[in-house]
Amino acid sequence: MNGNIDIVTLITLIVAVVVILKLRSVLGRRTGDEESRIERYRAERAQQEAAAGSDKIVTLPRRDNDDAEFRPDGEVPIADAEARITAFAGTNHSVKQGLLEILRVDPSFDPEKFIIGAKTAYEMVVMAFAAGNRKLLKDLLSGEVYEGFAGAIEHRETRSEEIDQSFVGIDSADILEAEVKEGMASVTVRFASQLISATRDAAGEVIEGDPHRIKDVTDIWTFSRDVSTPRAVSNPNWKLVATLATA
Repeated sequence: MNGNIDIVTLITLIVAVVVILKLRSVLGRRTGDEESRIERYRAERAQQEAAAGSDKIVTLPRRDNDDAEFRPDGEVPIADAEARITAFAGTNHSVKQGLLEILRVDPSFDPEKFIIGAKTAYEMVVMAFAAGNRKLLKDLLSGEVYEGFAGAIEHRETRSEEIDQSFVGIDSADILEAEVKEGMASVTVRFASQLISATRDAAGEVIEGDPHRIKDVTDIWTFSRDVSTPRAVSNPNWKLVATLATA
């Protein structure tokens, strides 16, 4: 080219310089939208993680038509909740303190709604035991209590015996004790109920109880649930961990 720069080469060089300068003016410089996009990303991730950890659960097993009655709609102001517990416990100072301990780890705890659920669970357990419904009992009871109930059912079945039972109703359900210990909340309830119950042998003959008489029954049951972590607290499911029949 005899030392002369070709016009085409010159134009190409000029275009290249312009492009490089343009890129340098953009690359490595924020446009002002990055922060908002990062925040949107973080918010979306938080929502996804929250959704992944929010299992649909039930507060104590209940009949379907009881859902609106004793599933809490949300937390109430702590002062109102404490006042409600104080009124509920009355003069029983130890019960009051125990219920307040539960409230401190679970601000949605309501003793009145707990009692409604406990009554439903009580009837379900009593009837499931009579019917030999192991599946339902396994959902309601702790492992140790379930083994005792299942053993009694198996013993009854080996003798071809059946329980003919009708649940009349619950006269009262009173909280005797409440506490939080080693990350577990426990509430002990005394149930006074009425049943019609009779045990029949393989021939259908009554060998225990009376199918025509209402029997007064008193049971003391303890329900428990894990409250050791926020995730555990989000599960309001209580299980029956101890039973005592006094009549």
